Amino acid sequence: MMHLGFHRVENHTARSVLNRYGETRARRWHQESCTNPDSTETMLAYNPGLQIVLAVMKMVLFFAISAALLWNAEAQTVRLADAQAKAIGQKIWKNECAGTVDGLTSWNKGEDFASLGIGHFIWYVEGKRGPFEESFPKLIEWLTKNSVEMPAWLAKGGPCPWNTRAEFMADFQSKKMQELRKFLVATVPWQARFAALRLEQALPKMLAAAPPESREKIRENFYRVAAEPLGMYALIDYVNFKGEGILPTERYQGEGWGLSQVLESMKPGPPLPAFSRAAEQVLTNRVKNSPPARNEAKWLPGWRNRCTTYAP
Repeated sequence: MMHLGFHRVENHTARSVLNRYGETRARRWHQESCTNPDSTETMLAYNPGLQIVLAVMKMVLFFAISAALLWNAEAQTVRLADAQAKAIGQKIWKNECAGTVDGLTSWNKGEDFASLGIGHFIWYVEGKRGPFEESFPKLIEWLTKNSVEMPAWLAKGGPCPWNTRAEFMADFQSKKMQELRKFLVATVPWQARFAALRLEQALPKMLAAAPPESREKIRENFYRVAAEPLGMYALIDYVNFKGEGILPTERYQGEGWGLSQVLESMKPGPPLPAFSRAAEQVLTNRVKNSPPARNEAKWLPGWRNRCTTYAP
Protein backbone atom coordinates (compact mmCIF):
# COMPACT_ATOMS: atom_id res chain seq x y z
CA MET A 1 0.00 0.00 0.00
CA MET A 2 2.80 2.38 0.79
CA HIS A 3 4.39 1.68 -2.56
CA LEU A 4 1.16 2.26 -4.46
CA GLY A 5 0.51 5.49 -2.62
CA PHE A 6 3.97 6.77 -3.37
CA HIS A 7 3.57 5.82 -7.02
CA ARG A 8 0.36 7.85 -7.22
CA VAL A 9 2.08 10.90 -5.75
CA GLU A 10 4.91 10.39 -8.24
CA ASN A 11 2.44 10.53 -11.13
CA HIS A 12 0.87 13.72 -9.81
CA THR A 13 4.32 15.23 -9.48
CA ALA A 14 5.29 14.33 -13.02
CA ARG A 15 2.08 15.81 -14.41
CA SER A 16 2.48 18.98 -12.40
CA VAL A 17 6.02 19.50 -13.67
CA LEU A 18 5.15 18.74 -17.29
CA ASN A 19 1.89 20.72 -17.43
CA ARG A 20 2.21 23.42 -14.81
CA TYR A 21 2.07 26.12 -17.47
CA GLY A 22 -0.85 24.57 -19.41
CA GLU A 23 -4.04 26.60 -19.35
CA THR A 24 -6.30 23.55 -19.47
CA ARG A 25 -4.51 22.05 -16.47
CA ALA A 26 -4.66 25.35 -14.64
CA ARG A 27 -8.41 25.61 -15.13
CA ARG A 28 -8.91 22.07 -13.80
CA TRP A 29 -6.78 22.81 -10.77
CA HIS A 30 -8.91 25.89 -10.15
CA GLN A 31 -12.13 23.84 -10.40
CA GLU A 32 -10.73 21.21 -8.04
CA SER A 33 -9.72 23.87 -5.58
CA CYS A 34 -13.36 24.94 -5.33
CA THR A 35 -14.69 21.42 -4.74
CA ASN A 36 -11.74 19.78 -2.99
CA PRO A 37 -9.21 22.30 -1.66
CA ASP A 38 -7.17 19.52 0.01
CA SER A 39 -6.59 17.44 -3.16
CA THR A 40 -3.02 16.48 -4.01
CA GLU A 41 -3.04 18.35 -7.32
CA THR A 42 -4.40 21.50 -5.72
CA MET A 43 -1.66 21.44 -3.12
CA LEU A 44 0.93 20.93 -5.82
CA ALA A 45 -0.47 23.73 -7.97
CA TYR A 46 -0.28 26.34 -5.24
CA ASN A 47 2.92 25.12 -3.57
CA PRO A 48 5.89 25.33 -5.95
CA GLY A 49 8.23 24.23 -3.14
CA LEU A 50 6.31 20.98 -2.78
CA GLN A 51 6.51 20.47 -6.53
CA ILE A 52 10.29 20.71 -6.41
CA VAL A 53 10.60 18.41 -3.39
CA LEU A 54 8.45 15.71 -4.97
CA ALA A 55 10.25 16.03 -8.29
CA VAL A 56 13.57 15.47 -6.50
CA MET A 57 12.08 12.50 -4.65
CA LYS A 58 11.02 11.02 -7.93
CA MET A 59 14.52 11.35 -9.36
CA VAL A 60 16.07 9.78 -6.27
CA LEU A 61 13.63 6.88 -6.43
CA PHE A 62 14.33 6.38 -10.12
CA PHE A 63 18.08 6.14 -9.62
CA ALA A 64 17.68 3.92 -6.54
CA ILE A 65 15.54 1.46 -8.46
CA SER A 66 17.94 1.53 -11.41
CA ALA A 67 20.87 0.83 -9.12
CA ALA A 68 19.01 -2.00 -7.41
CA LEU A 69 18.15 -3.60 -10.73
CA LEU A 70 21.74 -3.33 -11.88
CA TRP A 71 22.97 -4.81 -8.60
CA ASN A 72 20.52 -7.73 -8.79
CA ALA A 73 21.58 -8.39 -12.35
CA GLU A 74 25.22 -8.69 -11.37
CA ALA A 75 25.16 -10.11 -7.82
CA GLN A 76 24.18 -13.73 -8.09
CA THR A 77 23.40 -15.49 -4.83
CA VAL A 78 25.93 -18.19 -3.93
CA ARG A 79 24.49 -20.85 -1.63
CA LEU A 80 26.40 -24.01 -0.74
CA ALA A 81 24.69 -27.21 0.38
CA ASP A 82 26.21 -28.86 3.45
CA ALA A 83 28.07 -31.51 1.44
CA GLN A 84 29.29 -28.92 -1.06
CA ALA A 85 30.48 -26.57 1.69
CA LYS A 86 32.38 -29.40 3.36
CA ALA A 87 33.98 -30.56 0.10
CA ILE A 88 35.03 -27.06 -1.00
CA GLY A 89 36.24 -26.30 2.53
CA GLN A 90 38.44 -29.41 2.51
CA LYS A 91 39.91 -28.46 -0.89
CA ILE A 92 40.73 -24.92 0.24
CA TRP A 93 42.21 -26.29 3.47
CA LYS A 94 44.45 -28.61 1.48
CA ASN A 95 45.54 -25.77 -0.80
CA GLU A 96 46.38 -23.30 1.97
CA CYS A 97 47.51 -25.54 4.81
CA ALA A 98 48.30 -28.91 3.19
CA GLY A 99 45.28 -30.17 5.12
CA THR A 100 47.12 -29.90 8.45
CA VAL A 101 45.64 -28.64 11.70
CA ASP A 102 48.78 -26.67 12.57
CA GLY A 103 48.53 -24.97 9.18
CA LEU A 104 45.27 -23.33 10.25
CA THR A 105 47.30 -20.96 12.42
CA SER A 106 50.18 -19.57 10.38
CA TRP A 107 52.41 -16.52 10.27
CA ASN A 108 54.72 -16.55 7.26
CA LYS A 109 58.26 -15.26 7.43
CA GLY A 110 58.61 -11.72 6.16
CA GLU A 111 54.94 -10.89 6.75
CA ASP A 112 53.37 -8.57 9.35
CA PHE A 113 50.16 -10.51 9.94
CA ALA A 114 48.76 -13.86 11.00
CA SER A 115 47.09 -16.09 8.40
CA LEU A 116 44.28 -18.12 9.94
CA GLY A 117 41.72 -20.71 8.88
CA ILE A 118 41.31 -22.67 5.68
CA GLY A 119 41.60 -19.53 3.58
CA HIS A 120 44.52 -18.11 5.56
CA PHE A 121 42.37 -15.13 6.39
CA ILE A 122 44.55 -12.14 7.28
CA TRP A 123 44.59 -10.69 10.81
CA TYR A 124 46.65 -7.56 11.42
CA VAL A 125 48.10 -6.51 14.76
CA GLU A 126 47.03 -3.29 16.41
CA GLY A 127 48.19 -0.16 14.65
CA LYS A 128 49.49 -1.94 11.57
CA ARG A 129 47.97 -2.31 8.13
CA GLY A 130 49.49 -3.80 5.03
CA PRO A 131 48.67 -3.77 1.34
CA PHE A 132 46.37 -6.77 1.58
CA GLU A 133 42.73 -6.79 2.65
CA GLU A 134 42.11 -7.92 6.24
CA SER A 135 39.55 -10.73 6.32
CA PHE A 136 39.75 -12.66 9.59
CA PRO A 137 37.82 -10.05 11.66
CA LYS A 138 35.11 -10.12 8.97
CA LEU A 139 34.94 -13.91 9.26
CA ILE A 140 34.49 -13.68 13.05
CA GLU A 141 31.83 -10.99 12.67
CA TRP A 142 29.94 -13.11 10.12
CA LEU A 143 30.16 -16.25 12.25
CA THR A 144 28.88 -14.29 15.24
CA LYS A 145 25.87 -13.08 13.24
CA ASN A 146 25.16 -16.72 12.38
CA SER A 147 25.29 -17.73 16.06
CA VAL A 148 28.35 -19.96 15.66
CA GLU A 149 29.92 -20.78 19.01
CA MET A 150 33.50 -19.60 19.52
CA PRO A 151 35.97 -18.85 22.32
CA ALA A 152 34.93 -15.80 24.34
CA TRP A 153 38.21 -13.97 23.72
CA LEU A 154 37.73 -14.41 19.99
CA ALA A 155 34.12 -13.21 20.02
CA LYS A 156 35.22 -9.90 21.52
CA GLY A 157 36.88 -8.96 18.23
CA GLY A 158 39.75 -6.55 18.01
CA PRO A 159 43.25 -6.78 16.51
CA CYS A 160 45.47 -9.85 16.49
CA PRO A 161 46.61 -10.52 20.08
CA TRP A 162 50.09 -11.59 18.94
CA ASN A 163 52.16 -8.56 17.98
CA THR A 164 55.02 -10.24 16.09
CA ARG A 165 55.75 -13.51 14.34
CA ALA A 166 58.25 -14.39 17.07
CA GLU A 167 55.57 -13.89 19.72
CA PHE A 168 53.10 -15.91 17.66
CA MET A 169 55.49 -18.85 17.21
CA ALA A 170 56.55 -18.83 20.87
CA ASP A 171 52.89 -19.18 21.83
CA PHE A 172 52.15 -21.85 19.20
CA GLN A 173 51.33 -24.64 21.65
CA SER A 174 49.59 -22.44 24.22
CA LYS A 175 46.06 -23.09 25.43
CA LYS A 176 44.78 -20.08 23.50
CA MET A 177 46.37 -21.23 20.24
CA GLN A 178 45.09 -24.80 20.64
CA GLU A 179 41.64 -23.43 21.39
CA LEU A 180 41.85 -21.36 18.21
CA ARG A 181 42.83 -24.35 16.08
CA LYS A 182 40.04 -26.49 17.55
CA PHE A 183 37.54 -23.77 16.65
CA LEU A 184 38.92 -23.48 13.11
CA VAL A 185 38.71 -27.25 12.55
CA ALA A 186 35.10 -27.30 13.75
CA THR A 187 34.02 -24.49 11.44
CA VAL A 188 35.52 -25.60 8.10
CA PRO A 189 32.12 -25.68 6.28
CA TRP A 190 31.26 -22.29 7.75
CA GLN A 191 34.54 -20.85 6.52
CA ALA A 192 33.76 -22.23 3.05
CA ARG A 193 30.40 -20.44 3.14
CA PHE A 194 32.13 -17.23 4.17
CA ALA A 195 34.50 -17.66 1.24
CA ALA A 196 31.47 -18.12 -1.03
CA LEU A 197 30.00 -14.90 0.34
CA ARG A 198 33.09 -13.05 -0.78
CA LEU A 199 32.65 -14.51 -4.26
CA GLU A 200 29.00 -13.40 -4.28
CA GLN A 201 30.13 -9.84 -3.66
CA ALA A 202 33.10 -9.98 -6.02
CA LEU A 203 31.56 -9.60 -9.48
CA PRO A 204 29.89 -6.19 -8.96
CA LYS A 205 33.11 -4.89 -7.40
CA MET A 206 35.26 -6.19 -10.24
CA LEU A 207 32.99 -4.78 -12.92
CA ALA A 208 32.84 -1.39 -11.22
CA ALA A 209 36.64 -1.23 -11.01
CA ALA A 210 37.41 -2.59 -14.49
CA PRO A 211 37.88 -0.44 -17.60
CA PRO A 212 34.64 -0.28 -19.62
CA GLU A 213 36.17 -2.23 -22.49
CA SER A 214 37.06 -5.16 -20.18
CA ARG A 215 33.78 -5.56 -18.30
CA GLU A 216 31.96 -7.80 -20.76
CA LYS A 217 34.87 -10.24 -20.97
CA ILE A 218 35.18 -10.42 -17.17
CA ARG A 219 31.43 -10.98 -16.78
CA GLU A 220 31.26 -13.60 -19.53
CA ASN A 221 34.24 -15.57 -18.24
CA PHE A 222 32.93 -15.44 -14.67
CA TYR A 223 29.70 -17.15 -15.72
CA ARG A 224 31.49 -19.57 -18.06
CA VAL A 225 33.63 -20.82 -15.19
CA ALA A 226 30.79 -20.81 -12.66
CA ALA A 227 28.70 -23.09 -14.91
CA GLU A 228 31.33 -25.86 -14.79
CA PRO A 229 31.20 -28.71 -12.21
CA LEU A 230 34.40 -27.48 -10.51
CA GLY A 231 33.74 -23.85 -11.35
CA MET A 232 32.41 -22.70 -7.99
CA TYR A 233 35.39 -24.23 -6.23
CA ALA A 234 37.83 -22.56 -8.65
CA LEU A 235 36.26 -19.11 -8.27
CA ILE A 236 35.78 -19.33 -4.50
CA ASP A 237 39.29 -20.60 -3.92
CA TYR A 238 41.03 -18.03 -6.11
CA VAL A 239 39.16 -14.96 -4.85
CA ASN A 240 40.02 -15.93 -1.28
CA PHE A 241 43.56 -16.86 -2.29
CA LYS A 242 44.49 -13.67 -4.14
CA GLY A 243 41.50 -11.35 -3.85
CA GLU A 244 39.36 -9.57 -6.41
CA GLY A 245 42.28 -7.62 -7.87
CA ILE A 246 40.67 -4.22 -7.40
CA LEU A 247 42.78 -2.63 -4.63
CA PRO A 248 45.40 -0.14 -5.85
CA THR A 249 47.74 -1.45 -3.16
CA GLU A 250 47.59 -4.98 -4.61
CA ARG A 251 49.79 -4.15 -7.61
CA TYR A 252 53.40 -4.69 -8.60
CA GLN A 253 54.62 -2.34 -11.33
CA GLY A 254 50.99 -1.49 -12.10
CA GLU A 255 49.85 -5.10 -12.59
CA GLY A 256 47.39 -6.90 -10.32
CA TRP A 257 47.02 -10.61 -9.63
CA GLY A 258 43.43 -11.02 -8.45
CA LEU A 259 40.40 -12.79 -9.86
CA SER A 260 39.61 -9.84 -12.13
CA GLN A 261 43.01 -10.11 -13.86
CA VAL A 262 42.62 -13.89 -14.26
CA LEU A 263 39.18 -13.59 -15.86
CA GLU A 264 40.38 -10.83 -18.16
CA SER A 265 43.42 -12.89 -19.21
CA MET A 266 41.51 -16.06 -20.10
CA LYS A 267 41.90 -17.35 -23.65
CA PRO A 268 39.16 -19.03 -25.72
CA GLY A 269 38.54 -22.70 -25.11
CA PRO A 270 37.14 -24.94 -22.36
CA PRO A 271 36.55 -22.65 -19.34
CA LEU A 272 38.35 -24.49 -16.54
CA PRO A 273 41.62 -25.22 -18.37
CA ALA A 274 41.58 -21.62 -19.64
CA PHE A 275 41.00 -20.34 -16.09
CA SER A 276 43.78 -22.55 -14.71
CA ARG A 277 46.31 -21.39 -17.32
CA ALA A 278 45.35 -17.73 -16.89
CA ALA A 279 45.72 -17.99 -13.10
CA GLU A 280 49.17 -19.52 -13.44
CA GLN A 281 50.28 -16.80 -15.87
CA VAL A 282 48.94 -13.97 -13.69
CA LEU A 283 50.79 -15.36 -10.65
CA THR A 284 53.98 -15.87 -12.67
CA ASN A 285 53.78 -12.21 -13.71
CA ARG A 286 53.29 -11.21 -10.09
CA VAL A 287 56.49 -12.96 -9.05
CA LYS A 288 58.38 -11.43 -11.97
CA ASN A 289 57.18 -7.93 -11.00
CA SER A 290 57.62 -8.34 -7.23
CA PRO A 291 60.35 -6.62 -5.20
CA PRO A 292 63.40 -8.92 -5.12
CA ALA A 293 63.66 -8.56 -1.35
CA ARG A 294 60.36 -10.44 -0.94
CA ASN A 295 61.75 -13.52 -2.71
CA GLU A 296 58.28 -14.50 -3.93
CA ALA A 297 59.75 -17.07 -6.33
CA LYS A 298 59.84 -19.50 -3.43
CA TRP A 299 56.04 -19.59 -3.42
CA LEU A 300 55.51 -19.99 -7.16
CA PRO A 301 55.76 -23.82 -7.37
CA GLY A 302 53.05 -24.18 -4.74
CA TRP A 303 50.89 -21.55 -6.44
CA ARG A 304 51.21 -23.36 -9.77
CA ASN A 305 50.22 -26.65 -8.18
CA ARG A 306 47.17 -24.94 -6.76
CA CYS A 307 46.18 -23.66 -10.19
CA THR A 308 46.23 -27.22 -11.59
CA THR A 309 43.43 -28.17 -9.19
CA TYR A 310 41.05 -25.83 -11.04
CA ALA A 311 40.98 -27.93 -14.22
CA PRO A 312 39.65 -31.53 -14.37
